[in-house]
Amino acid sequence: MTPILIALLVLIGLAVVVALVVVGKYNGLVTLRNRFKNAYAQIDVQLKRRYDLIPNLVETAKGYIKHERETLEAVTKARNIAYAASQTAAANPGDASAVKNLISAESGLAGTLSRLMMVSEQYPDLKANQNMMQLTEELTSTENKISFARQAYNDSVMVYNTAREVFPDNLVANMFNFAAAELFVVDKPEQKDAPKVSFS
Repeated sequence: MTPILIALLVLIGLAVVVALVVVGKYNGLVTLRNRFKNAYAQIDVQLKRRYDLIPNLVETAKGYIKHERETLEAVTKARNIAYAASQTAAANPGDASAVKNLISAESGLAGTLSRLMMVSEQYPDLKANQNMMQLTEELTSTENKISFARQAYNDSVMVYNTAREVFPDNLVANMFNFAAAELFVVDKPEQKDAPKVSFS
């Protein structure tokens, strides 16, 4: 064999190896992206369940807390905003801005639901209502399921984001526009504030 033919075969061999590496890295990133999208779908199922429970909760409470109309309207409005945001995020869980909007809407909904629960504590008849107790229990159970689904989603996002940032995957990720995914972290101010202790 001539030296030119040997050099040509070596170059072709290198090109094949590089192509196989790029294809492997691309397929790995696609797999990780699909995994976090599937994890988001699990959150979406639980969010829809919660969105379906909220109108029933509001209707049950409406008969007892007629003087708290603003609170009930705020819950309904926050639910509708969160539902719309979840529809947008569900259409493309890889869209960081859609997930950020959902996180913001979920924070607002959590705040209004918390206010509704605090108000309902002031009405013993409402607290004792069987339907209200059942809805509250279902809502609590759904919140727990959302937390678990959110944790699984965040774990998948972290693996995906790490994979797209490490070398040589980052070259493939940039070449094929694999965008960073957004973690789903709902801020709850009451969890961040340090408890205030007073001995006076």
